[in-house]
Amino acid sequence: MKSQKDDFTLIDEFVDGNQKAFNELTQRYKRKIYLTAYRILGNHEDADDITQEVIIKMYNSLSSFRKESSIFTWLYKITTNLSLNELKRKKIKNFFSLDSIENYFAAEERVSPEEKITKKELSVQIQKAINKLPEKQRTVFTLRYYDELPYEEISKILGTSVGALKASYFHALSKMIKELKNVL
Repeated sequence: MKSQKDDFTLIDEFVDGNQKAFNELTQRYKRKIYLTAYRILGNHEDADDITQEVIIKMYNSLSSFRKESSIFTWLYKITTNLSLNELKRKKIKNFFSLDSIENYFAAEERVSPEEKITKKELSVQIQKAINKLPEKQRTVFTLRYYDELPYEEISKILGTSVGALKASYFHALSKMIKELKNVL
């Protein structure tokens, strides 16, 4: 039976020239990176782009990784920062494009009252509610609720105190409940 190598061993092997070690790390974390980016950005294409960007950054920076935290924490921090930067860039570039407004109304017209009860619609409503949260609250909510990270880990990722994170999470959760009370 083949045992799974720990992350630090794979990092050392990659630094020594073993490309397969990097591929294994990528496979181990690619889905988590994507999901984090998607939950922050709410868009498949952007999340996919951020995932690729994080993997490239990991490839270029892994040799200087200091092992002061887990690679999981390091990658989440990179993912979160790149995702938030993308959000800011998009807000500056274009608040709403005409195409997105037309697509929104076209999609709303096709949804019957029965379909709103479905799991997919609920998921859409939840994502919309998440997207309405301020960036910091959205990030804390995503890392805590979806990724189930402890506050201490989120604190390392975001460089914020645990108390401030708990307050942000509480406010985000309150806003989510208020936003979704008519849907649930």
